[in-house]
Amino acid sequence: MAIDVGSAPHLGPGRTVSADVACTVLAPTLLEYQVTVARVPGLDVRESLRLTVDGVPHQLHEVIGPHGTRIHRASVGGGVAHLEYHAEVLGTALPEPSDDYLSTLYLRPSRYAPVDRFFGFAGTQFPGSMSDAEKAIAVREFVAGRLDYLPGASTPFDGASETLLASAGVCRDYAHLTVALLRALKVPARMTAVFAPGCDPMDFHAVTEALVEGRWYVLDATGLAPRATMMRIATGRDASDIAFLDNHGGSIRLDRLTVGATANRDLPKDDPRALVALT
Repeated sequence: MAIDVGSAPHLGPGRTVSADVACTVLAPTLLEYQVTVARVPGLDVRESLRLTVDGVPHQLHEVIGPHGTRIHRASVGGGVAHLEYHAEVLGTALPEPSDDYLSTLYLRPSRYAPVDRFFGFAGTQFPGSMSDAEKAIAVREFVAGRLDYLPGASTPFDGASETLLASAGVCRDYAHLTVALLRALKVPARMTAVFAPGCDPMDFHAVTEALVEGRWYVLDATGLAPRATMMRIATGRDASDIAFLDNHGGSIRLDRLTVGATANRDLPKDDPRALVALT
């Protein structure tokens, strides 16, 4: 199997992203947002982030997590919470240093990627003689061929097992199945939320990253957007770690979500058989 590593088109500096999230807080709660470009070396992010509650500015507290993930928290007693984010992103992200603990973590079962249920299936579906690079591409091709992109085919509670049986889903379902199969093949894999210029329908997008020869490469079995233009937002074990909006206590209702992501030049063509790192 021929694998092309690092040959994807390079995108020069200049991308614009935005997010507009409105929710009604029905009972006092702690809101947590993950909607900002991750803080990683190599990127110059010029951004604005504003939260209002019933039109009044409200304080946000930033928490920095692994991989540059940024969580913005706010305690809200009630009313309409409106978060507005806009950023101009310049530069190219540098490769993430290797971390033995996180590499081990991303081999373990997680809520939406129950790896222990996939060992037998993955062992018979994919030859054991393949390199990690070949496994990554083979899993990506299997998931792309197995699933149909069909909004409404899955629920927020479905994981990789349900997706394999249903043979349909959206980006998070594609990513969960890819993650579960890679981990079952002993390739560390994680799930990442990204801004994806060219994505149609435009939304926060979920992809998989696989650790191959000491470097993380992004896999996207949906093929909805070129990987060379994607920008990291949040990274974790599965969707439970990278949700754009979460709350603790109380009750909320999501009223509106609008996402934007554009590049400063024509979008490159994505070669699905190339191993590409997030930039």
